[in-house]
Amino acid sequence: MSNQSREGTVGFVGLGAMGSPMVANLLKAGHELVVYDIDKAKVERAVKLGAHAGTSAADVARRASKLISMVDTTVQAQDVIVGPGGFIDAVQPGDLVISMSTIDPLALRRMHDALAAKGVDMIDAPVSGLDQGARDGTLKAFVGGDAAALERARPILKDMTAQITHIGGIGQGAAMKLINNLIFQVARVTIAEALVLGTKAGIDPKQLFAVISQATGNSVAFQTAGSRMLARNFAGSRLDSTFKDMELQIQLGKSLQVPMFMTTIAQQVCELGRGAGLGSEDGAAIVKVYEQFARITLGADPQGE
Repeated sequence: MSNQSREGTVGFVGLGAMGSPMVANLLKAGHELVVYDIDKAKVERAVKLGAHAGTSAADVARRASKLISMVDTTVQAQDVIVGPGGFIDAVQPGDLVISMSTIDPLALRRMHDALAAKGVDMIDAPVSGLDQGARDGTLKAFVGGDAAALERARPILKDMTAQITHIGGIGQGAAMKLINNLIFQVARVTIAEALVLGTKAGIDPKQLFAVISQATGNSVAFQTAGSRMLARNFAGSRLDSTFKDMELQIQLGKSLQVPMFMTTIAQQVCELGRGAGLGSEDGAAIVKVYEQFARITLGADPQGE
């Protein structure tokens, strides 16, 4: 591959529930893409849409100058970006790495420094909006890193997102995403608790939802999670990912000497759910934990225990 064609190519590693539709949107916008995932079937689906298949993260970096990592965990991101066989093995001075995962802000700083030693820019740009936002291209990106590096990334980010906000230095995009997730994820546990309590008290759950939707208890979290709980729609962002996010939130709090009472309690409720086999279901499935303890199911007769 010539340097000219490499300069015009975007590399993308991580074709999960978020990454695959993000790749589809980049292809629709006309970007030249080379992609990699450990799941070959996901790579094949992207190739059918017009992407080129990479054989490893390092191979992607050999063939593209702007590189995106969209994996689940901090460890996976470190492997992709600075691990053996990762981007760092094949990057060239002047390349740009964009980490779009929700991971440890301190780890992002270490990866940034390792890449900077090779003359490579890095920003973190985790996104909010769940898999639906990834499909619709309505994600919101929270960016940490140098302003000039963000401007280099903007032509790519704008084709996957509807809003790009520069938060500050490297890692602060991830910190913002973790804080946003904290509010949503802790609220989701509270919503499950409230809906089960109301149903157990004899209130029709549909009426409960309708009334709260017009009252002070309403929120985006209530509309999103509450509607899923009532519809028994548990396909989506995994409870395992919620638990991972909460672990990062608590670690960040500890590093800054901030007490994390509510997040710690909510994480333990999520641990109950994971222990009950709900880890691969959407986080709204946490309602099943409350239903089990209350011996009730939303929508069922509260006296039919």
